[in-house]
Amino acid sequence: MSTVKHVTDATFKEEVLASDKPVLVDFWADWCGPCKQMAPVLDKLAEEYGDKIEVVKLNTDQNPETPRAYNVMSLPTMNLYKDGEVVKQLIGAKPKRVLEKELSDFL
Repeated sequence: MSTVKHVTDATFKEEVLASDKPVLVDFWADWCGPCKQMAPVLDKLAEEYGDKIEVVKLNTDQNPETPRAYNVMSLPTMNLYKDGEVVKQLIGAKPKRVLEKELSDFL
């Protein structure tokens, strides 16, 4: 069972920007192969580090406003938000150990 939540344009501000802990947002789409590769990796991160970081997904086809507002140009893009600001951006599929290293300051 996945512990990754899905957010929308309508819930983004409340679920991500107003969160009291860092939130990793996976911008993805159904047609994106690398996005599908990232799903189990993000599930594992959410499972292992859920007490320190929230992991959420936003479908860019169904929710075009938020990716446009944050200049998301390629998929998958993972933005880490802390206190309502983007503090890190990762583009493309990455192995779990690379994500852990990139996010180590927050895990």
